[in-house]
Amino acid sequence: MASYDVVVIGAGTGGYVAAIRAAQLGRKVAVVEKQRALGGTCLIWGCIPTKALLEHAHAMKVIQGATEWGVMLPYGQPAIDMAQVHARKDKIVAGLTKGVEFLFKKNKIDWIKGTARLLGKGKVDIVNGDEQTLEAPEIIIATGSAPRSVPGITIDHTRIITSDEAIHLREVPKSLVIMGSGAVGVEFASIYRRFGSEVTIIELLPRLVPVEDDAVSAELAKSFKKQGITSLTGTKVTKAAATASGVDIEAQTPGGKTQKLSADLLLVATGRGPVTAGLGAEELGITMEKGYIRVDSLYRTSVPNISAIGDVITVEGAPHPQLAHVSSAEGILVAERLAGKEVKPINYDHVPGCTYCDPEIGSVGLTEAEAKSRGYDVRVGSFPFGVLGRAKMAGETEGFVKIVADRKYDEVLGVHMIGPRSTELVAEAVLALRLECTVEELVKTMHAHPTFSEAVGEAAHATHGAAIHM
Repeated sequence: MASYDVVVIGAGTGGYVAAIRAAQLGRKVAVVEKQRALGGTCLIWGCIPTKALLEHAHAMKVIQGATEWGVMLPYGQPAIDMAQVHARKDKIVAGLTKGVEFLFKKNKIDWIKGTARLLGKGKVDIVNGDEQTLEAPEIIIATGSAPRSVPGITIDHTRIITSDEAIHLREVPKSLVIMGSGAVGVEFASIYRRFGSEVTIIELLPRLVPVEDDAVSAELAKSFKKQGITSLTGTKVTKAAATASGVDIEAQTPGGKTQKLSADLLLVATGRGPVTAGLGAEELGITMEKGYIRVDSLYRTSVPNISAIGDVITVEGAPHPQLAHVSSAEGILVAERLAGKEVKPINYDHVPGCTYCDPEIGSVGLTEAEAKSRGYDVRVGSFPFGVLGRAKMAGETEGFVKIVADRKYDEVLGVHMIGPRSTELVAEAVLALRLECTVEELVKTMHAHPTFSEAVGEAAHATHGAAIHM
């Protein structure tokens, strides 16, 4: 029986980061991972491959407007070569997963290949791989999540697919219907619309990207319509049947009528569920909630010496963001707690949300509606990217930055942006919330000219009713 100080189950962005930090703090660490490579969903199936595809989609957007830039295309209209797209995407993924493998070797972390099952008393059984039993005084569960469907929709992985299949399509479908307008849904809408597909999004709730600020949702809907993406909000898919040539879909409209659609493919992007099957968590007495592992604010489960992090958890019963950077932050916190360091709970109001559709969305903190529901006397300010010189130069003029602030103390409560580089620009907003920044401090912060970041400073001016360039 191999003995370690810490055994981590799962090598995604939560598990591998927890393992590295624990090893840095002098612990002997093993990570159990059944996938063919390290990095988990983010590196292999999610964040990295989808964003690689989105970069290709952005390249197509630029090339399609080449004549405006004075770039000549002597051989006619550009076309996408999916074989080359996948070759480049797979090269990027392989390089990053190999990078994690190098970090394991550097930090003397053992990768145990196989599936883990909790046995109790600090023991973990490994099957379907390097079959053995591991022993450790501390165990961290980081098994992540997987795509899930909705009742009545059967995923056949051929015509009715998930994001796992969507990142590997060898041909661009002529038509694609997407169920769900969260990050996964709108990102694939941007990818395949730019590649040439006719795209329809069906969203059960009244607006696209429903977790975002209302104004952001409205702006994305306007942009998608301009791009030729059809958005059916407040609409429920009631039936989907795969045929030899595509998928026949029935949906219920907001008025209660039945609408029929047909497409080459149906992408089910209705969220992800926890991966806990076969883990033995319930048998061991770990408290579960709808398949998720319940933890306290420092990620301790109901069983002593077993922690859990990432997509697989619910924190004291509250909704938990399924984001790679959240999992990593939780992994570091747990590793440091196990090493005896003083740690503080993560403030989930300060978690940045990034959606890499076109136009990009970046947000942090409370939306205007959330701030009002919490009793704040709210004031807001917005500034459009289209006014900026840098945006005009780049040919990316859609969107805006919106600041939500508390009128009484001038504290920044939330920042919401849609438009060019929003997934990068949001970092300034995260720091502002982290430091309990006031709008006045953002006003006094000098933003370089000409840059996209000027929109943040101008939005701060607008919040005080004194935008300079609007």
